Amino acid sequence: MADEIINRVANSKLVTIDLEDFYPQGKRVLFDIKDWLYEGFVLREKDFRTQVSEFDWAQYQDYYIALTCSTDAIIPGWAYMLLSINLEPHAKKVIVGNLEQLETSIYQDIINNLDFSEHQGKPIIIKGCSNKPVPQNAYIFLANKLKPIAKSIMYGEACSSVPLYKNK
Repeated sequence: MADEIINRVANSKLVTIDLEDFYPQGKRVLFDIKDWLYEGFVLREKDFRTQVSEFDWAQYQDYYIALTCSTDAIIPGWAYMLLSINLEPHAKKVIVGNLEQLETSIYQDIINNLDFSEHQGKPIIIKGCSNKPVPQNAYIFLANKLKPIAKSIMYGEACSSVPLYKNK
């Protein structure tokens, strides 16, 4: 059959990595402590500690938590540490920041723990489109992790990829 269509991409050594495949399940929550402050601005240690000790932390079982304060209050570092210590038995991850910083931190952990040695010397495409909230920094973490082992790194899809790196 001279007219047979051959899928050269499927037959190549090209590896496609989709960061969306590594997206972990679990609710993401922005935990704002402003309501735990006197008039939204002053952290009174005794009152704050009472609220922390009486709060039901189990409701955040298997959640990813970003701790923040949406007011201009000056929050001492120990306050976030106290919240984190109470969340630790329940939450999957706790950071101080916003939801994008939370996703970035989650992906940094994931990418740091991935083993890509099986892709040594192969051309790699990092898939660019995602339906899940994959942070831009995750693509940077992945590219930097792949650079020492990849023959080449591209971004996009096999049919329309942008070359980023070629090992010389």
